[in-house]
Amino acid sequence: ILVINVLDVNDNPPVFNQSVYRVKLLENTASWSLVLTLNATDLDEGINREITYYFHDSAPPNVLKLFTINSDTGEIRVIGNLDYEDINFYELPIVAEDKGSSQLSGYCKVLIEVLDINDNIPELSVNSLSVPLPEDSPPGTVVAIISAADKDSGNNGEINCFLWPTGIPFKLESTFKNYFSLIVGAVLDREKVAEYRMVVTVEDQGVPPLSSSLTLLVSISDINDNVPAFTQPSFTVFMKENNPPGAHIFTVSATDPDINALITYWIDENLWPLSSSISVHPESGKLYALQSLDYEELKLLEFQVRAKDARMPSLCGNVTVQVFVMDENDNAPAVSGSSEVNLILLVVPVIPGHVVGKIHALDADSGYNAWLSYELVEESHGPWTVGQYSGEVNTKYSLDESERSKIQSVLVLVKDHGKPKLSATATLSVSLLTSIQDIKKYNQHSISRDNFMPLVNSINIYLIIAICSVSSMFLLATLIYMALKCHCKAKESMVYGPGMATLVCASEVGSWSYSNRHSHILAGMSAEAGAKSDLMIFNGSWLALLGIFKNNILFLGG
Repeated sequence: ILVINVLDVNDNPPVFNQSVYRVKLLENTASWSLVLTLNATDLDEGINREITYYFHDSAPPNVLKLFTINSDTGEIRVIGNLDYEDINFYELPIVAEDKGSSQLSGYCKVLIEVLDINDNIPELSVNSLSVPLPEDSPPGTVVAIISAADKDSGNNGEINCFLWPTGIPFKLESTFKNYFSLIVGAVLDREKVAEYRMVVTVEDQGVPPLSSSLTLLVSISDINDNVPAFTQPSFTVFMKENNPPGAHIFTVSATDPDINALITYWIDENLWPLSSSISVHPESGKLYALQSLDYEELKLLEFQVRAKDARMPSLCGNVTVQVFVMDENDNAPAVSGSSEVNLILLVVPVIPGHVVGKIHALDADSGYNAWLSYELVEESHGPWTVGQYSGEVNTKYSLDESERSKIQSVLVLVKDHGKPKLSATATLSVSLLTSIQDIKKYNQHSISRDNFMPLVNSINIYLIIAICSVSSMFLLATLIYMALKCHCKAKESMVYGPGMATLVCASEVGSWSYSNRHSHILAGMSAEAGAKSDLMIFNGSWLALLGIFKNNILFLGG
């Protein structure tokens, strides 16, 4: 028997079951994770079929850093960190070689696709930022351009952008892919909010979503958009008359919320030139009276103070100031006509309570300062009395012939109610006669023409009585009419009319007196009213004749 043993020679190369292997790996695959186990076969026997696996020399260096292959088992494992955003595809050339004397090799390729996971946080960057932002920037003004980026792909790389907090006058608008504009969304006011701190947040659509934020500080620059404002639209100031020149009246103050708002003050003299009366300090706003004020000449100063800021263009505000001049008791009562001797002839007998005459006085002051009272000086009391508030001089008891041919002086003191009280005196001379013949004697011998004019000629006594009665009634009616008319005019007059006579109540018993006033209206008009002498006549019990000479009042009664 011939046995022939056929010896194997290495004539079969290793063969992979497929020439290309495709594998997908997540980019977060851990190191030493198994990628794939290769399997190549060799038909030879013995050592000729033993196979060794390795990477072909054409494999790039990054493959050798990230992957390894077991030469005996053909296992390919991950040895590095895969990053989809770095390289998302790898090609591994693999060689399978037998161990025969003449080594034969087989080849295949392993294609590895790296799958993306949401492992990258979106990034924000500000490409441009315009700060500070003027407060008059209109809505739609672009403040900043912001870009967002996410290295992930698919939904992991899709981003949304948000602005916080809400309710601020800014908003985000998408201009084109992953670019956003921060724009003004409403009217700005630096005086309310000087700067805005806002947070821009970007978030992807991965699962779970990742986000990042960016803080923006937008400061608002000031413009001159606020008028200097006073605390109230008008001020009322009360100031006593007879102030020293240069006295401080009042201080006005305006505020301006704008930055560096230096305010200056001045008086608007378009309504009334006040340069000689009132001045204002341009920086402090203090008002000064340049001259002494007189209530009897000027009761009210009304003017406007203006405040201007120092910006360009400047803005102005104004306030109305009313300065009421308060009366001081600086005017003594003035007796109408003359305070010298007024001669009154009385034919005795005279009954008690007979009205001899009336002292009428004026006081240029007002209120209590013009409230007058009358009293007799101690030495001149005699048979006379005077009404405390009326000024009427009356007989205290009956006068008969025992008082005849005797000239008596009645000295009346007129006082006001001011503090301190001011006063004046008036003298009334009374001569007691027994008949009309005595009057004629006085006419011819005793009484000078400088003091009074002759009153009586030789006339029928009954005719005189009739004429005097009619005249007295007519004159009384005229006086009542004039008093009522003046009273109505006083009520209808303006408070600050020029040259107006002010009606002043002199007492609680109903007597009145007229005081002349000089007033100025706001336009600077002035008027002077001359002194008025009020004349009041009281007829006697049976005869009264009147004559006037050089403002002296002459009465005859009995």
